Amino acid sequence: MRPYELIKAKRDGHPLAASDIQAFMAAYTRGDVPDYQMAAMCMAIYFKGLTTPELQAWALAMLHSGEVLDLSDVPGVKVDKHSTGGVGDKVSLSLAPLAAACGVKVPMISGRGLGHTGGTLDKLESIPGFKVDLPVSDYRRLVKDVGACLIGQTATLAPADKKLYALRDVTATVDCLPLIASSIMSKKMAEGIDALVLDVKVGSGAFMKSQDQARELARTMIAIGQGLGKKVVALLTDMDQPLGRAVGNALEVVEAVEMLRGRAPADYTEVTLALTAEMLVLAKEAKDVKHARERLAKVMADGSAEKKLCELVAAQGGDPKAITDLSRLPTAPQRASVPAQADGFVTGIDTEGIGLAAMALGAGRAKKEDAIDFAVGFTLEKKVGDPVKKGESLVTVHHRGDLKDVVARVQQAYRLGPAAPKARPLVVERLEG
Repeated sequence: MRPYELIKAKRDGHPLAASDIQAFMAAYTRGDVPDYQMAAMCMAIYFKGLTTPELQAWALAMLHSGEVLDLSDVPGVKVDKHSTGGVGDKVSLSLAPLAAACGVKVPMISGRGLGHTGGTLDKLESIPGFKVDLPVSDYRRLVKDVGACLIGQTATLAPADKKLYALRDVTATVDCLPLIASSIMSKKMAEGIDALVLDVKVGSGAFMKSQDQARELARTMIAIGQGLGKKVVALLTDMDQPLGRAVGNALEVVEAVEMLRGRAPADYTEVTLALTAEMLVLAKEAKDVKHARERLAKVMADGSAEKKLCELVAAQGGDPKAITDLSRLPTAPQRASVPAQADGFVTGIDTEGIGLAAMALGAGRAKKEDAIDFAVGFTLEKKVGDPVKKGESLVTVHHRGDLKDVVARVQQAYRLGPAAPKARPLVVERLEG
C-alpha cells in the first residue's frame, strides 16, 4: 500500500499489516516518506491508537531501522534498567556499579535531560574526563571486562526513533502512549540486552501523572518486550517529590557515591535497591529479591560497589579520584537559602516546578543545544512530612550569583500545612508479563 493509503486506513481506524508498517518505516528512515506524511501518521495513531500486533510491528520496524547489537559473546545475562524520567533521579549512577559488582552485565544506553527532567549522560559528564560517546567496540569490551558501560545513543541504533522523536516534538504527538512505548523499547532492545527492568515514574514530577497512566505505559512496554522474546519487569515508583535531596548534576553524583557508602537519603536508597534487586533476579545472580538485597548490602558494606564505580569511571576516561575525593567534582561558588514563609509541615512539593527552577538556574536545558552548568542545583533541606518553622531553610541553592526568580519558584513549589500528610509508598506497584 502507498503511504497515503496507510495513513488513510489508520485515520479511519483500520489495523495495518505488519509488512506495510515495516515498509513504511523503512521508507521513512531512507527519506522516501517525507516528514509531513509521517507527521500525519503519528497524529492518526495519536487518535486511533495501535492494536497489540500493530504495536509489536511498529516497535520491531523501529528496532530494525538500524544496527541491533549482538552481545552473545559476552558471558552472562545482560540486563538494563530504564527510567521514564524524574527530578533528582540519579538511580543509574549507583545501580550500574551495584549490579556489576554482583556479577550482572549492564549495557546501558542513556539519554540527556530536557525540560524539567535530568539526564544520566549530563550527570556522568560532570565527572571530569568522563566520555559518553564511546564507539560500539568499546561499549562491547567494557560490558564484558568491567561489567557495565553507560553511553549515549549512537547514530546507528534505532535511527528511525531519532528522526521520529524530533518530528513528534514539533507536532504535538510526544505524549502518545504507543509512540512513547515503542520509542523507549526500540532503543533498549537494540542494546543487546536479554532482560530489562523498567522504572515508570508516577506523580507531579513524572510524565505520567496518574497511576492508571503509568500502569498502562508499563504494560504496553512489557508487551513489546515479551513480543521480542525479552524478560521485562516494571516498578511504578513515586515521583511526587524529588528523589533524594540533591537536584543538579555534580550534586547528584555526590549523592550517588554516598548511596554506595550507605549514607544517602532513605527514599533514594530504597528505590535504587528495589530496582537493582530485580536486575539480579533476572540475571540469575540471586534466587529471589530477598537474596538479592542481601548481596547488594554486602557489596555496599565491603566497598566493592564503590570500587566498581571507580573502575567504570576510569574505563570511560574519567577521573576515578573524583569518586574517592568528591571535592574534585564541580562546585558552585555561592550558596543561598530559600526560607519557609510559615510554620507547619511540608504537605507537598510541585516536583516539576523544582525541576523547572533547576533548569532556570542552569542545571538543565530548555533546548537540546543549551549548555549545562554541572555545578549548580539544589539541596532539599525539607521534604514531604517534615516540620518547618517560618524562616527556616527549605532548600539550599548552589549558584553563581544570578538567582533570577529561582527563590520564588522554589517557594511556590513547596506547599505547607498544619499537619503532616500520610506517607506514600515509594514502590507503588510491580508488574511483569
